[in-house]
Amino acid sequence: MQLNGLHHVTAVTAEVESNLEFYTHVLGLRLVKKTVNQDDTSAYHLFYADKIGTPGTDITFFDWPYIGPNRRGTESIAGTAFRISGAEALDFWTKRLSSMGAQEVQPGSFNGRDLIAFQDPEDQQLYLVDDGGAPFEGEIWRRPDIPDPYALRGFYSVILSVPDKDTLSQTLKTALHFAKVKETTWINGKTPVTIYRTQDGGGPGSEVWLLEEQKASQAQLGAGGVHHVAFRVKDREVQEAWRSQLIQSGLHVTKIIDRFWFTSIYFRVSSGILFEIATEGPGFAIDEDPESLGEKLVLPPFLESKREEIEGKLKPIGE
Repeated sequence: MQLNGLHHVTAVTAEVESNLEFYTHVLGLRLVKKTVNQDDTSAYHLFYADKIGTPGTDITFFDWPYIGPNRRGTESIAGTAFRISGAEALDFWTKRLSSMGAQEVQPGSFNGRDLIAFQDPEDQQLYLVDDGGAPFEGEIWRRPDIPDPYALRGFYSVILSVPDKDTLSQTLKTALHFAKVKETTWINGKTPVTIYRTQDGGGPGSEVWLLEEQKASQAQLGAGGVHHVAFRVKDREVQEAWRSQLIQSGLHVTKIIDRFWFTSIYFRVSSGILFEIATEGPGFAIDEDPESLGEKLVLPPFLESKREEIEGKLKPIGE
């Protein structure tokens, strides 16, 4: 039993309008779902992805305007890496990011792959990694200012930071069936990194890069930080099997939660790192025409009766 790779990454913003501008107009992702945090309906939950919201392409944001800035450190999801294809794409994005408000734009390489490290307007750490032309199962969101061959192609990996890798490594291997790929060093040439994969062969969309940062202080989640990372499974039956196995492994796992567009379970793999396992379907087109995804506020059926109350507490965005 294996996880099928990354499903989504959920982060936090305190500046939802500038967040919308950066992820759609700068990075060229599509807003495929504009909804609310189901556990805090006073906050937007925005999903940015490829054209159709393919699992493994969407970065999502909770809109918490009163939260403080993220404090970087260990015991955290310390970065998110998207995939692009080829040296020309790297050159295009280096120039584009530098001219359109991204911060700390720096070329580099890791594990034989060229990349660009940069930060969004709230200092969230992001990367674009050359995927070497690996197959992409999604559908790019076409924009006139981004040539199709240069468009983002979903996730490459997530970066986890822990003070001691041994405990989390054991959880990844025994409870989650991750396979160890190799041990190496981080972009800085110093920090130890262990690469894990969820699927046979590894590669784009299936890797986790585990940094051991022994001297780093503990992170504190805020705007510009990552709340959790989700991995995908085919359906609820597989998800139920995973839930039983994780509980047997000693992890504290939530019940299966119906998010309408997918179902989810959540569990902590360390004191600061929250994982989710989400189903690949039914998907974002279940309640919207694929051509008009993200254009209006959508609520799952179990919140629809509260629409007037919910809309009354939200400030319109993207209008």
